[in-house]
Amino acid sequence: MTTPTLLTISGSLRKGSFNRMLLKQAAVAFGEATVEDADLNLPLYDGDLEAREGIPPAVQVLADQITQADAIVISAPEYNKGISGVLKNALDWVSRVPGGALAGKPVVVLSAAAGRTGGEVAQFMTQQCLASFQVRLIPGPAVLIAAAMNEFDADGNLPNESYQKAIAGKMQALRAAI
Repeated sequence: MTTPTLLTISGSLRKGSFNRMLLKQAAVAFGEATVEDADLNLPLYDGDLEAREGIPPAVQVLADQITQADAIVISAPEYNKGISGVLKNALDWVSRVPGGALAGKPVVVLSAAAGRTGGEVAQFMTQQCLASFQVRLIPGPAVLIAAAMNEFDADGNLPNESYQKAIAGKMQALRAAI
């Protein structure tokens, strides 16, 4: 078997975000893979822009990364009890690219948030948004890192064994879905 490609998608643009840290933990738990990080620093979706200029190059890069990935892990931060605008905007743009890049792709959604529910609402909303893309969501217990500012160490690692076990279970299931 060739080395799989794992695409990580963070719904936060901030380089030091807890969701980016969570994706690093997930990639380690996934095991041997070529790991690519998606860049969601995209223009806001605008139908007039699309009609005038077509699909922006950065959106095409994202769609191509999705197409080439064997598996995808999305980390969905929760902003004001909902999905981040960054993540929703990326999904809106990807939906406009011909070819249905996400269709049939095995996907895991994880969340890290400052609140006590760990981003549960954002994770649910992200899964709902993904339904129309016909992805293969990996079922099982949700991975929700609550009070994330207290869970990651100074190096961005997640020392909590319960969280590590939950992430490992999701990543093993994702690998098995390839």
